Amino acid sequence: MKTTRLSVFPLAGALLFPRMHLPLHIFEPRYRAMVSEALARDRRIGMVQPRDERDPPTLFDVGCVGRIADVEALDDGRFNIVLEGLSRFTIVRELEVTTPFRQVEAALEAAGESESLSLAGRASIEMESRRFADGLGYMVDWEAVTRLDDESLVNGIAQIAPFDAASKQALLEAPRLEERAELIVQLMQFFGRHGEDSATLQ
Repeated sequence: MKTTRLSVFPLAGALLFPRMHLPLHIFEPRYRAMVSEALARDRRIGMVQPRDERDPPTLFDVGCVGRIADVEALDDGRFNIVLEGLSRFTIVRELEVTTPFRQVEAALEAAGESESLSLAGRASIEMESRRFADGLGYMVDWEAVTRLDDESLVNGIAQIAPFDAASKQALLEAPRLEERAELIVQLMQFFGRHGEDSATLQ
């Protein structure tokens, strides 16, 4: 793996996967500075989850690099951006910097080809998603869901499902799409039984 310098945005619950998109509203001054710097350089930002609520928090080792694919600069200095996922990364070390935002040396994972599920895997995640959404009273356009390719379906659920940060991190770190889909099914079953306050897979 090659290493690179990345500015990182620690945000609990915000997952990004290669070939997926993540809209973000940037309002804190340090992250406004980060976006401005990224736009002037290579448009890349590393999304990573914090492990705790310390200030500054410790970070999970694995995140995903996003390229700013769309940006709206607001008059008061805030930004609305859309990140396009490029590749997962592993933090090698945090760098000592003078910028208000954190930077790391990271090893980039080679972006693989889009993956597919088995027919049984696809049927399982669609069935469990319907049960999960119905149980929580979510309104879902299931016809649109059935048209999604396997990768968009699995990673899209991983991004938006109301799981805790540790569970979401496990999804991000799952190496294969089939494994991620199986873990999502387990999490939805667990979450459905135990309710929103206990959404951690034990």
